[in-house]
Amino acid sequence: MALIIWDALAWIFGIFAFALTRYDLTLTTAQWQMTFVYTTLAVFGQIIAGFLTQHYLGRSRIGSFSEASWTAFIVAVIAAPLLLLFTAVDTEIPRGVTLAAPPMALLIMGGARWLFRSLVDARSKRDYDGAVPALIYGAGNAGLQVVQLMHMSEEPPYRIVGLIDDDRSKKHLRLRGIRVMGRGKDLAKVAQNTEAQVVILAVTSASPRLIQEIDKTCRDNGLELLIVPPVREMVGGQVTIGSIRQLNVADLLGRRPISTDLHSIAGYITGKRVLVTGAGGSIGAELANQVYMLGPKQLLLLDRDESALHGVQLDIYGHGLLNSEETILCDIRDEEALREVFHKHQPEVVFHAAALKHLPMLERFPVEGWKTNVLGTRNVLRMAQETGVERFVNISTDKAAAATSVLGRTKRLAERLTAWYAEFYGLPYLSVRFGNVLGSRGSVLITFRSQIEKGGPVTVTHPDVTRYFMTIPEACELVLQAGAIGEPGDVLVLDMGEPVRILDVAERMIAESGKDIEVQFTGLRDGEKMHEVLFSTAEIGSDSRHPLISAVHVPSLSPEMVPDDVLSSDDVLEILDSEQSIRPEVRT
Repeated sequence: MALIIWDALAWIFGIFAFALTRYDLTLTTAQWQMTFVYTTLAVFGQIIAGFLTQHYLGRSRIGSFSEASWTAFIVAVIAAPLLLLFTAVDTEIPRGVTLAAPPMALLIMGGARWLFRSLVDARSKRDYDGAVPALIYGAGNAGLQVVQLMHMSEEPPYRIVGLIDDDRSKKHLRLRGIRVMGRGKDLAKVAQNTEAQVVILAVTSASPRLIQEIDKTCRDNGLELLIVPPVREMVGGQVTIGSIRQLNVADLLGRRPISTDLHSIAGYITGKRVLVTGAGGSIGAELANQVYMLGPKQLLLLDRDESALHGVQLDIYGHGLLNSEETILCDIRDEEALREVFHKHQPEVVFHAAALKHLPMLERFPVEGWKTNVLGTRNVLRMAQETGVERFVNISTDKAAAATSVLGRTKRLAERLTAWYAEFYGLPYLSVRFGNVLGSRGSVLITFRSQIEKGGPVTVTHPDVTRYFMTIPEACELVLQAGAIGEPGDVLVLDMGEPVRILDVAERMIAESGKDIEVQFTGLRDGEKMHEVLFSTAEIGSDSRHPLISAVHVPSLSPEMVPDDVLSSDDVLEILDSEQSIRPEVRT
C-alpha cells in the first residue's frame, strides 16, 4: 500500500515540480484545471496498470532491476496515451506538462526505490559479523548471485570480503559494493590481506586446469574451497546457499555441457531390437540404461557374468529374476553359442562393450586379451553381418591410439576388424574411442577409495602422470550420439576435455576423507604411458556433426588375416608387435 501511495504522489510531485520550475506556478485557472485532470488520469492509470501487471502484488523485489523495469514500463504505457489524448483534444494544458511530467514522476519513484534498496543493503551488511570471511572467485553472473544471496540472507554463512576475477576489464568492478581485488595469481595474497578463510569458486564453466590450480593454491594456504555447481545441477539455473558445496573429484573433469540430438538417436534405437554385449560392466550397464530410456522394441543384455546380469536387470527393470529373454548368458569367445543367440533374437542394433580392459593384467596374460578383444570381437562382427544387424558400435579406448600395451594393441585390431566389415559390406559399423571412465569398476577412483578406507597408503605410478577422464553417463551419451552420426568404418573419438593429473585426484580424495594418508609412487608399469593420447601421430582427426566428436580413419583388417591357432603368450606378443605390418586385404 505504501508503494501505491508513493507512486501516486510521485505523479503529483512531478507535475507540481515542473509547473514550479518551468512556469513558476503562473498557470491560468483553465490550465490548472486540465493539469488536475491529467494528474488524476495518470494516478488512476498507474494504480490500475500496477495491479493488472501484478506490479503491486509482489511480482518483483522492491528496488530490483526487474521491479525498476516494470515501473518504467507502466509510466511509459500511461504517458503515451495521455500525450496523444491531450494533443488531439484542444485543451489548455501546457504541452510541456505532458512531456516532462512522466520522466519527473519516474525519477521520484526510482529515487524512493533506490533509498529503500540502500537501507536494506546497509542493514544486511551489519548482520555479517558472525559469518565466515570468504572470497568469491568469479565476478560474473554466478558470482553476483552469491553476493546477492549473502546480502539477502537473514543468517548468511559467509561474509564476502572481496572478489577475484581473471578478466582484466573487471579490475574496478564492484558487485553490490564488493570490489574485485585481484586476479587468480593474486588469490593467496588477497586472502591473506582480507583474512579470508573460504574461497567460493563461482565459475560454472571452469576448466579442469583452472580448478586444479585454485585447489592447489587453497590447500597450500589453508583455505577451504567451495564451488558453485554447474548450471545443470541447479534448479532453474539459480544459485542457492544449499547448492554451494565442497569440491569433489568429478569437478576436476571440468563442466562441459553435453548437447545431444535425441531425435537422431531415437531414430536408430526406438522400436528396434538392441543388443548390448558386456552389459554387466560399467559402460555396458549405463549404455543399457540409456538405450532403455529411448524405447527399443527389445533390449537384450549379454554377458558371461551371471551376477553382473542380475545387477543390470535389477537396475533397469526393478527385479533380478533372470528368467526373461532379455538376459543372455554367453561368452563372446564361443562363436557357436553366439551364433545361436544372434539367429534366435535377430538384433538390429549392437553395442559391443564386452572386453578385457585391465592393462597390467593383460600384460601378464596376453592370450586372454587376444581371445576376448580380438577373436571375441571378430565373432560378434561375423554374427552381426550374418544376421543382418543394421548398425554396430564397437566400444574402443584411447589406448588404441599409438598403442604400447596389449590392451591398446588388441583394441586397435578390434577397430580395424570393425572397419573391414563396414568397408567390405557397406554397413554402418563403427568404433568409438574414449579414455578412462570416472567410477567404472577397476578405475583409479575405486582403487583410491579402497586404499583410503584402509588407511593408505594411496599408490600413484608417477607424480606427473596424467589421464583423460569422463563420467560414465557422459561417455555413454556421446557413444549413443556417435552411433547416430558415424559413417561406415569411422573411428569416432570423443573429446575428453583436458587431461587430469592423477596425483591431483589422489590428493583431492585424501582431502575429502579428512585423513592423513601418505601417497606412494610405484613407477610406471609395463606398457603404460606417462600421458595418453586420443590420436596417434599417423592419425588426423576430422570434424563430425557433433562438436565433441571427431573422426579418424584406421586401416581395415580382414578377419581371415587373424590367426585362430594362437597357443602361447609369445605368439600373441609377436603378432601384436607386427600389428602395423598387417595390411588390409583387398578383395574383389
